[in-house]
This record gives sequence, C-alpha cells and structure tokens, in this order.
Amino acid sequence: MKEQVEAILEKIRPMLMMDGGNIELVDVKDGEVFVHLVGACGMCPSSTMTLKMGVERAIKEEIPEIKRVVQV
Repeated sequence: MKEQVEAILEKIRPMLMMDGGNIELVDVKDGEVFVHLVGACGMCPSSTMTLKMGVERAIKEEIPEIKRVVQV
C-alpha cells in the first residue's frame, strides 16, 4: 500500500512544488498515512487545508481503506 500512496503523492507534488513546497511520505500504518510537509508547505497557514482537502481527498479517492492523512 505504501507504493500506491507514493504514486498518488507523485501526482500531487508538482502542485506543491509550484508554491515552493513538497511532501514526504513517512509511513502507512493501520489505515493512516503519515506525511511531512516541507519547504513553503511546512510553514504555510493553509497547510492544514492543503493536507485535508487536497492530499487526503486524493489518497482516499484511490485507496478507500485509508482513514486519514496525518502531518508529522
């Protein structure tokens, strides 16, 4: 499942990189995806919305077993 999540993140990365940020996959465990937002995304006040409305939604659409995405 980790490979599936990484493939989805590869699709999202260009959008984040346009704003000076990026996302790193830390782990996938028990239906939860743990990520680390870096660069501009790590300090952005909108990072929570990006994480929930962008990243989490994209992952859940393709992998329904995922319950949530957590920033670490």
